[in-house]
Amino acid sequence: MSALFILIGISMVLAGSFLIAFIWSVIKGQYDDDYTPSVRMLFDDKKESSTTKTN
Repeated sequence: MSALFILIGISMVLAGSFLIAFIWSVIKGQYDDDYTPSVRMLFDDKKESSTTKTN
């Protein structure tokens, strides 16, 4: 029975650390731009000019 209390304590600490990490990422603006990543693949890539010389 004491192992159950230890596991509950460890899971609460782990859940709390994940909650703190999530709140920290929201405050730092990690989730601010949710539109651009979904359409990034639709933007055209700039074509690179070929500057290599052919001999």
